[in-house]
Amino acid sequence: MQRILIVGGGTSGWMTATALSKLLLREQGARHWKIELVESEQIGTIGVGEATIPAIKAYNTMLGLSEDELLRATQGSFKLGIEFVDWGRLGERYFHGFSPIGRDLDGISFHHYWLRLRQAGLAADIAEYSINSMAPLEARFMRARPDMAGSPLAEIAHAFHFDASLYAKMLRQKSEAMGVTRIEGRITEVTRHENGHIRSLKLEGDRELVADFFIDCSGLHGLLIEKTLQAGFEDWGHWLPCDRALAVPCESVSPLLPYTRSTAREAGWQWRIPLQHRIGNGLVYCSEYMDDEAARHTLLSNLDGKPLADPRPIRFRAGRRRTSWIGNCVAIGLASGFLEPLESTSIHLVQSAVTRLLDLFPRQGLDAADIAEYNRQTEHEIHRIRDFIVLHYKLTARDDTPFWRRCRDMSVPDTLMEKLDLFASNGRIMHVDNELFHEPSWLQVMLGQGLMPRGYHPMADIRPLELVRDFAEDIRGVVKRCLPHMPPHGDYVRQVCAAPLPPH
Repeated sequence: MQRILIVGGGTSGWMTATALSKLLLREQGARHWKIELVESEQIGTIGVGEATIPAIKAYNTMLGLSEDELLRATQGSFKLGIEFVDWGRLGERYFHGFSPIGRDLDGISFHHYWLRLRQAGLAADIAEYSINSMAPLEARFMRARPDMAGSPLAEIAHAFHFDASLYAKMLRQKSEAMGVTRIEGRITEVTRHENGHIRSLKLEGDRELVADFFIDCSGLHGLLIEKTLQAGFEDWGHWLPCDRALAVPCESVSPLLPYTRSTAREAGWQWRIPLQHRIGNGLVYCSEYMDDEAARHTLLSNLDGKPLADPRPIRFRAGRRRTSWIGNCVAIGLASGFLEPLESTSIHLVQSAVTRLLDLFPRQGLDAADIAEYNRQTEHEIHRIRDFIVLHYKLTARDDTPFWRRCRDMSVPDTLMEKLDLFASNGRIMHVDNELFHEPSWLQVMLGQGLMPRGYHPMADIRPLELVRDFAEDIRGVVKRCLPHMPPHGDYVRQVCAAPLPPH
C-alpha cells in the first residue's frame, strides 16, 4: 500500500495530506511512500466550517503548527465555547463552555451538589461556576496558566475560529513542502480491479492516476465511496430536518467576542463566528418550513455589520455513509457523512477519521479486522455526536412555529433517550466508549434548555448543607476574582497573533 491517492482538496483533503506526509514521508519515508492529491479549481468546496473544538490543538501540535502561526495565517481568533440563544424558549440563552463546571468533591461531580443547593434555593446559575462560561460575557480571554494549579485560570480550555479556506491553503503549502504532489484535473472515470477494488482514476485529457489506496475527500457527493462503491446512506432527516444553509461574511464589530453564537430562528438556526477581520454568518434551515427567499431575508436582517458578499447556498442531507471504508478506499470529511455544524464538529470529524486511519493503516494488503474496526469506531463516534446535536432540538420548549413543535414532539434515538432518562431521574451522565462530548457538555445543554433532574446523587447529601453552600460559593467567588486578570480578547489577539489586513 505504497501509492496513496487523495481525491479532493479543501479542508478535509489537505488535513489528510498533511497528517499522512508528516508521518509517512519524514526521514527515509519518501523512498517507500508516494502521496498524491487530485483536485480541480473548477470545483468549489463548501468551506464554511470556521469554528472548532479544543481537540484540534492536539492535531495542530502533531503537525508542528504553533497557535500564533495558525491564527495569523487564517485571520483567526480564540473560542471559549458557544452561546445558544432562543433554543429553550424565546428570550432565553445559555452558554456551553469548554472548561469543567465547579470542582468535584468526595468523588462526586459538582453538579450534584449544585442540584442539592438549587432545591434549597441556594444556587446561582450553573455558568457562574465556570471560567469558560463567565469570561465570554465580558469578552475576555487568555490561554490557560498551568503554573497556577488549583486556579480556574489553569483550567481555561480554548479552540479557534478561523477561515477554513486559509487553513486549507496553509496545510497545502506544508504538505507540498513535505513531498505531497498536487494534481490539477477533473475526474472522468473510475476503473476497478476484478475484485471490485479501485484501480485508477482517469482525468480529462486521458491522464490516468494509478494507486494502491484511495482516500475519498470529494465532498457531499462521495465520488468514490458512494458513486463508485455504493456504500449506501443512512438518512437522519427525521431527527435533523434542516436540509439547506446560506453563508455570508459581514464586517466586523467591537468587541471581538471569544465565542461562537447560535441563535434559533423560525425554522432553523443562525451562526455567528467572529474572525479578526470579518464575521462569518450563516443560516441553517428546513426547506419544508422556510423557503429560500425567507431564509435570505432572515439571515441578512440579522447581521452585525454590512454583508461582504452575496449569501452562498448549500444543500445537504443529514446522515452518514453506511460504510466508510470499503476495500482500498476510505471516505473522510463530507464524503463520509454530514452533520450540521451546531457544535462545531465538522473539522473534528476529519481529524478523528485521519487519526483512526493512521492507527489502523494497512501494512501489506488489506486486513478485514482492521477495516471492520475502523467502521465500528466511525459509526459509534458519529452516532453519539448525532445524539448530542439532536438533543438541542428535542429539548426545546418553543411552540411558536410548526418547525419547533415538530422538533419538540419528535421521537429520538434510543441511545439519546437513555441519556435523557438517566439525567432526568437523578442527574447522572454516563460517558460511553470515548464518545466526543463529556459530562460538562451534556450538563450545560440539558440544564440550559430546561431539563432539570428530579433528584441527585445520594452521596451529595452526606456533608452539611452549609458546608456545601460555602464550597460552591468559594468556587463562584474565585471565578469572579479571576476575570479581571484576563485581558479583553481583542487586545490579546492583537498582542500575540494579529493577522495582516487582507487585500481589498
